[in-house]
Amino acid sequence: MKKYKIIANKNLKVGKIEKELYSSFIEHLGRCIYGGIYEPTHPTSDEDGFRKDVLDVVKDLDLELIRYPGGNFVSGYFWEDGIGPRENRPVRREEAWHSIETNAIGTDEFMKWVKKANCTPMMALNLGTGTIENAVNLVEYCNSNGNGKYANLRRQYGDKDPYNIKYWCLGNEMDGDWQIGHMPVEDYITKAHEISKLIRQIDPNLKLIACGSSTIDMPTFPSWDRKVLEGLYDDVDYLSVHQYFFESTTENDFYASYLAMEKYITSLRSVLNYVKAHKKSKKDIYLCFDEYNVWYNVNPLRDDWQIAPPINEEFQSLKDTIVFGGLINSLLNNCDIIKIACLAQLVNVIAPIMTENNGRLLLNTIYYPFLNATKYNRGETLKTFVVDGDQFDSRYGKAYYISQAITVNDEELVINISNYAKEESNVEILLTDFNKMKLINHSAMFGDDMDARNTFDNPYNVVPIDMKNTVKVEKEKVTIQLKPQSWNCIRLKIN
Repeated sequence: MKKYKIIANKNLKVGKIEKELYSSFIEHLGRCIYGGIYEPTHPTSDEDGFRKDVLDVVKDLDLELIRYPGGNFVSGYFWEDGIGPRENRPVRREEAWHSIETNAIGTDEFMKWVKKANCTPMMALNLGTGTIENAVNLVEYCNSNGNGKYANLRRQYGDKDPYNIKYWCLGNEMDGDWQIGHMPVEDYITKAHEISKLIRQIDPNLKLIACGSSTIDMPTFPSWDRKVLEGLYDDVDYLSVHQYFFESTTENDFYASYLAMEKYITSLRSVLNYVKAHKKSKKDIYLCFDEYNVWYNVNPLRDDWQIAPPINEEFQSLKDTIVFGGLINSLLNNCDIIKIACLAQLVNVIAPIMTENNGRLLLNTIYYPFLNATKYNRGETLKTFVVDGDQFDSRYGKAYYISQAITVNDEELVINISNYAKEESNVEILLTDFNKMKLINHSAMFGDDMDARNTFDNPYNVVPIDMKNTVKVEKEKVTIQLKPQSWNCIRLKIN
């Protein structure tokens, strides 16, 4: 049995967990939109063609933001194709994902859907093939209450009242050579600056998100991020960052994904601090981690150019779920600079929710730790220190066999732990200044088969289980017995 000692103090906190940390992402990619959120022929679909079974489980997640319409898709998307009567909308080749785009869903339909899902929109602007004028016109269409051409088009096609979309992404992964219209950093800064200046004349209350490097593995990282911040510091509020994780080398490296994410965030924190100091600014810019997940990316792009072909439809395993839990922990443990995080994506494409065309709905294994976080990890994150415990070697350095995050609000203290060890583990947590604690429950996901998955024919194969007699609560100490290779959530009532 492996043993660990962790300390945390009620008054020593990382920061506030913003509600935007629990957000997601839908893109015109594969069956995320068509067959995912929108399927007029499905038995549960409403008057607008949206699947109500999908809406129900999305609403259960209590998400804040939904990023749309991409992703790589946005860099080749002309938004005016998706407004007005459907019979007049063009059908086009979609170059990013080698598909046919019908434009049956566009800006106005997306706004209807997010309202039904009890979410807030986060729109991405096309800085690839799109012009400065295209971007300004879209912001006018969505947010202007004036008498201009595009505000009047919204009244004609969508809604008489402005949508008042607050969050806007200035492009997507513009340093990536796979991106349609990708460009040198100097060109990106010039274009993003001009768009920022003009759209803030339409709505001065916008929150703008600049493109950071696409991943930590890019040769442009972190110089691209530094240059973007130096060029756009007064224009933007967030820097967009992306990272995906998969078992590419060894199991140990995969389990250390939480450490890889921590190191990535630490590097970005240094860049943010450097540019702020260099510019002698009092302004803080935060991270928008608007794409993260476990993603194997094993499906090559298709060349048959279909409407909504299945792309990147993955059924995550128990092992993936334990790693995913560690990613959530890393986000929580850096909530002082990560204010927005979007799980990519929400439906069918490396997603917690899977659907069959005109058929069933399935909750992937990662749905459960994500749901757990959105429901219970609210309030603030405590700083935690592992003072004793076993470690293993990984490409990212020495990693503990557990990753943890502890959050607290007025009613509950919640402990998240992923245990990567192949044996039971005993975790002793000293929680100073918490004098009265009572166990609510210990929920865990574990099993003998780390490749176990949920399927449409066996949808509850891997689900959380309520544990018994695994947690001992004393005055300022909690002792937890963890199953081998398990994801765990321990909820304690305080005060």
